[in-house]
Amino acid sequence: MQIANCYLEPASYAVDFEDIRYVRNLVFVVEQQIPLEVEFDELDPDCHHFLVRDLDYRPIATCRLSLEGKVGRMAVLREWRGQGVGESLLRATIDKARNLGLTSIIASAQLTALGFYQKFGFAAEGEVFGEAGIPHQAIRLMLQPREQTVRSIPQVQEVAVEAVRLETIESTLVAIRELIMAARRQIYIYSRDLDYALYGQKDIAESLKQFALGNRNASVQIIVQDPTSLRNQVHPVVELAQRLPSYFLIRVPDEAEDLQYASAFVANDSDGYLFRLLGNRYEGHWSPSLPARNRPLCEEFERVWQRSSACAEFRALSL
Repeated sequence: MQIANCYLEPASYAVDFEDIRYVRNLVFVVEQQIPLEVEFDELDPDCHHFLVRDLDYRPIATCRLSLEGKVGRMAVLREWRGQGVGESLLRATIDKARNLGLTSIIASAQLTALGFYQKFGFAAEGEVFGEAGIPHQAIRLMLQPREQTVRSIPQVQEVAVEAVRLETIESTLVAIRELIMAARRQIYIYSRDLDYALYGQKDIAESLKQFALGNRNASVQIIVQDPTSLRNQVHPVVELAQRLPSYFLIRVPDEAEDLQYASAFVANDSDGYLFRLLGNRYEGHWSPSLPARNRPLCEEFERVWQRSSACAEFRALSL
């Protein structure tokens, strides 16, 4: 999701700890004088986290959602306030709570931020109280959970491999090929236009074909934001989807926020992933096995997939 030249992504406390700490330390510890031992607690490792980064991949905002449904630690760096960053963080958190099947979420809002939460439908509960020397108000938002899709949970590999930065199209192609080859039964691709420089390469298309034909339970799910750009283009992956419709499924997002998502990624069911902050560039990071990053991306893909439509554009193309 793009917000004023920055991008929101699911985060892992284990992997993104330094970036989360950086933002919260500046906002809460330095700016608001909250004790360090109060700001970082035992709940952090188990929470769902989100990060917003600028175009240079620097962290500028964060928040978390506990397993019990409490929104907290929402922090936006001073120079980025008033640009819609906090609103996007809260929307992502609410959406995550719905996907988890929660019927309500709560928060302890600083009084100065109460109006911000009320715009989203949060209602005050109880009396004002003090927390870390700052007046707070307990608030709650009732939710209508989405229908959950039952999906088998793949076995997690024991060894995590540290993520590697990608700088060139050549290194990106190598990483994508390895992710395809390592997949067991599932590959997820999120792209604006199935970037021909990547997915139009003969060896990538051949790897996808061999993956599909080598396992009768294989599935390649693809989300394409702008299928119209492929109308007059012979694309190897589109041809595969037409020839092997039982293995290749393509959908187009229906929601505006999904269509505005500026990043691109690939993930498989062996805990591998590749993430590019900007879908029209090749800089990014990847790992053949890093569950802490793979899982949030798979969850994001599933969220968008459930509210996307089958791509009529590709069905209409002739071979």
